[in-house]
Amino acid sequence: MQSSVIKALQHLSNKPENLFVKVIEHGSMSVEIYRPVNIDPQKPHLQDELYVIISGHGEFLNDGVRTTFQQGDVLFVKAGVEHRFENFTDDFATWVIFYGPEGGE
Repeated sequence: MQSSVIKALQHLSNKPENLFVKVIEHGSMSVEIYRPVNIDPQKPHLQDELYVIISGHGEFLNDGVRTTFQQGDVLFVKAGVEHRFENFTDDFATWVIFYGPEGGE
């Protein structure tokens, strides 16, 4: 299984109403590309997740803790934890990797 940033972003460009597209799925793991516009409306998820920042920079709120992020950073979020990207640049895009059992660990 393989995907590329270019292919994934093309999928999103073809459907501008979508903020994400799933590109790989196997067992409990799925890989998506996520590109919110202006605000990040996401809610806590049922699985642990990793974000690998493709482009852009901004702030990340994770369980009440705010940090800055930039291209190349990797961010971890436990299942069920409130999180979101804020004050991000227009070119912001990230890989999202969901994995493990629902509820985490």
